[in-house]
Amino acid sequence: MLNEDLILETINMIKLYNLDIRTVTMAISLRDCADSDIDVVCENIYNKITKYAGNLVEYANEFENDYSIPIVNKRISVTPISIVGESCKNPDYVKIAKTLDRAAKDVGVNFVGGYSALVEKGMTKGDKLLIESIPEALAQTERLCSSINVASSKAGINMDAVLKMAEIVKKSAELTKEQDGIGAAKLVVFCNTPGDNPFMAGAFCGVGEPECALNVGVSGPGVVRAAVDALGKDEDLSALANKIKQIAYKITSTGELVGRKLAKRLGVPFGVIDLSLAPTPAIGDSVAGIFQAMGLEHAGAHGTTAALAMLNDAVKKGGIMASSHVGGLSGAFIPVSEDAGMIEAASNGYLTFDKLEAMTSVCSVGLDMIAIPGDTPVETIAGIIADEMAIGMINKKTTAVRIIPVVGKNIGDEVIYGGLLGKAPIMSVNKLSSAGFVRRGGRIPAPIHSLNN
Repeated sequence: MLNEDLILETINMIKLYNLDIRTVTMAISLRDCADSDIDVVCENIYNKITKYAGNLVEYANEFENDYSIPIVNKRISVTPISIVGESCKNPDYVKIAKTLDRAAKDVGVNFVGGYSALVEKGMTKGDKLLIESIPEALAQTERLCSSINVASSKAGINMDAVLKMAEIVKKSAELTKEQDGIGAAKLVVFCNTPGDNPFMAGAFCGVGEPECALNVGVSGPGVVRAAVDALGKDEDLSALANKIKQIAYKITSTGELVGRKLAKRLGVPFGVIDLSLAPTPAIGDSVAGIFQAMGLEHAGAHGTTAALAMLNDAVKKGGIMASSHVGGLSGAFIPVSEDAGMIEAASNGYLTFDKLEAMTSVCSVGLDMIAIPGDTPVETIAGIIADEMAIGMINKKTTAVRIIPVVGKNIGDEVIYGGLLGKAPIMSVNKLSSAGFVRRGGRIPAPIHSLNN
């Protein structure tokens, strides 16, 4: 049962420590929009999105006012578009991308996710066409986000797809070089992607999801830091973990209340609550700041991975007790450009690329919003993706890569995106070549523990 008295305790968290509903994301199945004619597909997609999401922003704004809880983003996720478009005799995925963008603009949401394909075991004709179209689609739209799943613990790693996505990431950055590669910032490569994730750029409506559902993403790293600070420096790590669980419970209860009431108002099922400590560039709203409150001098110090593992686990344990339907990613995000403390650590050299990779073995997602030199070879980017996919595959967890090779920028430079995307220093990558390995192609087989059915 939801305890509304408990939820009232979160008011100070909202006012003082940046607690917010980071996103309400309406997942809409487009499986019934398929047709042999591309124009009919686009019309079906536009009509269905505007039908279900027409009141999403209005009602979310009303709940934001009623409960005085900020709802930062209103978003839509749809069925992977590679599936929807491949029945066309004259497939034009960029045309579908523009339709999605127009529908998102007309209903007033911030982003639409689902320009996606699932290719961990291989690619269909539709998958190939969609992947090839990604750079142009992202360059010609404003709200569209794209994600491709290239690996899983059951299927292994599709190295052909890894190399192809490295090429697509670089081309996406090049086509948007006037905006410092913003196209690549809206593209993510996954292992073990969840189909109910409300967070961009990886959100899509999984094929096993209902016709429509409302998923909610809650964030509160500032709240967690304040709780850790208040606990004092003499309490041991067991007490610290317990305190984080208690705070995560309260945060999740808040998201559950808003999500269920908003879903009922919209006349759609409530999907999942995703409690992810997703930071912002705002001072005090930092996952890296939590590490400092725990006792580390800064993110990147030895012990950072252990601190992140404890934080991620405590968040999940607290969240699962507050809701019967926790899903999505749920945990702690470590995006470099979106976290003031991570930006500082990377700029000062405390946080290296290799340390970030180690941290992804225990965080909620992976290598996120990392800017690298624009002349980084495609094969090196493929090696980075392959390493991250291996971490996810072996550990049976979601991992991802959202990396931005910024054209014309090099070590010591900085890119500024503004808003939630923040800013990032250009980080160095290993200069050794990965070409001979990644160009072998084929699939890296799934680990032995995949045979568990």
